[in-house]
Amino acid sequence: MEVAFVDDDADLRAAVVQSLELAGLKVVACASGQEALSRLPKDYPGVVVTDIRMPGMDGLALMRALHARDPEQPVVLITGHGDIDMAVQAMHDGAFDFLTKPYQAERLLTVIRHAAMQRSLVLQNRALREELDEDGQGPALLGNSEVMLNLRATLRHLAQSDVDVLVEGETGTGKEVVAMLLHRWSARAQHRFVALNCGALPETIIESELFGHEAGAFTGAQRRRVGSVEHAHQGTLFLDEIESMPMIAQVRLLRVLETRCVTPLGSNEEHPVDIRVVAASKVDLSDPAQRANFRADLYYRLNVVTLRLPPLRERKEDIPILFAHFAALAAKKYSMPQKMPDARSLAYMQSHHWPGNVRELAHFAQREVLGVPHPDIKDLAVEDLSLPARIEQFESQQIRQALARHRGDIKATLQDLRIPRKTFYDKLQRHGILRSDFVEEGAQGE
Repeated sequence: MEVAFVDDDADLRAAVVQSLELAGLKVVACASGQEALSRLPKDYPGVVVTDIRMPGMDGLALMRALHARDPEQPVVLITGHGDIDMAVQAMHDGAFDFLTKPYQAERLLTVIRHAAMQRSLVLQNRALREELDEDGQGPALLGNSEVMLNLRATLRHLAQSDVDVLVEGETGTGKEVVAMLLHRWSARAQHRFVALNCGALPETIIESELFGHEAGAFTGAQRRRVGSVEHAHQGTLFLDEIESMPMIAQVRLLRVLETRCVTPLGSNEEHPVDIRVVAASKVDLSDPAQRANFRADLYYRLNVVTLRLPPLRERKEDIPILFAHFAALAAKKYSMPQKMPDARSLAYMQSHHWPGNVRELAHFAQREVLGVPHPDIKDLAVEDLSLPARIEQFESQQIRQALARHRGDIKATLQDLRIPRKTFYDKLQRHGILRSDFVEEGAQGE
């Protein structure tokens, strides 16, 4: 975690820098606003803490200059009592928070940590936008864990060849995303990507869906139908849940893979096809016990290159960037503000096993954005949270309950909580609480 501390008082600057470094922060100390602007890069990844009253460029001018370079740069203002009104206005203009002198070191650390979390999410969202594939249709297997970096590099390399690929992974790990990327990054990108879920089709029609049929091939076949294999000519055929494919279809698919020709049902003519096959399985087909009724010869034919997708529980360091992505999508879809997870949600995400993997996390992010409590979070033991997280959780609950009791009325809520107005608004921002969520139509309030 990095912070830039700007103050023209050399003694105070040295004391604060020492305190922040003892807390494990990397500190850039600056004696003036001009020095800060010259030393901090435009994409500075940390938090800027600055005194307001400084000769030359004051803290407000520094904030405006920083926001001109990056409107989402978090700036925390340090103010004397006479500057509180000015600081409140600065918060309306984009300051992250302000502290009144004298302030406790722990209070400064808390504000910096919250600002750093916001900065991290902002930068992660920018990285996500850069990771979007070329046509903007979806994420390119998000994550900065070593396993995901290696997987993306492998996919880039494999995409340039026409080798068939077998993708193994649990439900929700992104097997179809892998298949789509192999297609989009290949020379076949201008042709069709045809996906077929072998587990979703009845045994009676899967052969027709795969290989097509001629008119009159069976009862109800009134006209010729082109199957998925032929439809994917010059493109990519994605066969999901291939372990569920009926045995008779496996025999025919094996011949297609070996000859690159397809014979529709009711026909004796072979139709040449130029396809790349990407098959996906949620079980380990190399294990005869898991392979069950899947033909060994078909497995060995598909197993030219096998990619294993890790479950989310094995790459939990990717959860924040994935949450940020899905929360941004949900906020846009439902016209809601961007959601930052609170301490309890973060603890839940890191402790949860994620049996549904990335798909489950996407649904979790949607619920967070919509403000719908997740049914499992209430079961998270308070002992699983650090002491600061427990305090944050309790404080957020108390504020929400008070606002709910008074239907969003600020004056009544302040009297109930017995805290100053400035402190109250500070806590609303820190916990991501919107007063409007508690105001009933026709209710009065500030």
